Amino acid sequence: MTDKAKIKKFINISRGQLEGIVKMLDDERDSLEISDQLMATRSLLKKANNMILGNHIEESIKDAIVYGDEDKVEKIMKALEKQI
Repeated sequence: MTDKAKIKKFINISRGQLEGIVKMLDDERDSLEISDQLMATRSLLKKANNMILGNHIEESIKDAIVYGDEDKVEKIMKALEKQI
């Protein structure tokens, strides 16, 4: 499975989980159950984001090395700062 396919899978699962969470809220389910589902969804979205960011950083590093592109290095640093 390609990275793009994995990312789409994570996002689609997350979408389904969010729909389930809305139903849980409507059904007035236990707050801890809802929180568990929110955390699971957050985890999947974080995995998808890390894959996207990882691919971007990998390509940017290659460009920075091959072409001496300082702008790419700056963009990598900004992306990493947002994650920290």
